[in-house]
Amino acid sequence: MRHSFLMVGQSNMAGRGFLKDVPPICNERIKMLRNGRWQIMTEPINYDRPFSGVGLAASFAAAWCKKNKNEEIGLIPCADGGTSLDDWAVEGVLFDHAVFQAKIAQRTSMLDGILWHQGENECSPERSSRYHEKFLLIVEAFRRELSVPDIPLIMGGLGDYLCSGMFGEYFQEYPLVNKELENFSNTQENCYFVTASALQANPDGIHMNAVSQRIFGLRYFEAFDKLQNILEPLKGENSAVNIDCERPLSKTERITLLENKFVKGDLSLEAYQAQLAKINSQM
Repeated sequence: MRHSFLMVGQSNMAGRGFLKDVPPICNERIKMLRNGRWQIMTEPINYDRPFSGVGLAASFAAAWCKKNKNEEIGLIPCADGGTSLDDWAVEGVLFDHAVFQAKIAQRTSMLDGILWHQGENECSPERSSRYHEKFLLIVEAFRRELSVPDIPLIMGGLGDYLCSGMFGEYFQEYPLVNKELENFSNTQENCYFVTASALQANPDGIHMNAVSQRIFGLRYFEAFDKLQNILEPLKGENSAVNIDCERPLSKTERITLLENKFVKGDLSLEAYQAQLAKINSQM
């Protein structure tokens, strides 16, 4: 049985962490939806922009695999950078696209959760004060359209770093958004808030860096697994960067990583063929 998770929100859900900053996660039990088909997950998962990178979903999925030893997880990437709650309004393009993708995934998987991160666009008193009413309409519609009335929704807070970045003047009211998100989790069934406390940003001061995204993914999984808010950093969470490193790779996983290097131009044809032959001879 494959268990799938819908990824929705804006750029910090899509992921902007630098790929070079963390070890890759390549696990043949983690799939991502591409053109309606399940592929082995490679990052970036949520390719909404040419500069997409590491997001929280990969470490979320790796943690899920540690707990669920013999099953597969599928990620449904639908987040889009720079989007507001109004952009995600019911019957809008982003909403309809996410529903369509999730329904395709439901043909071959059980939809187990919705992963949401959005709020940078709501950082003003006026916008944040309407977060609850707008978001409730979106959540209710997702559950209704996908026939999953009790599905858990995990939503993360905004990072404390926002005010100090190069665009910090635009995010001074971010605590108001976090308050709304936490209040939402406390008043709505099966909705859980995850703190972004102590997480760090890329140099732009807006997007979480790759290491923090790995940690955030663990917090999201803890919220999903325990069905509770995560209001403090987790004990031992700094090991998240190596979450999938101790496991010996399968032949499929090793070939997947090798092919990625080759198609990106990081390996010559000769080196690719030599390493592929070595992998095949060892298995």
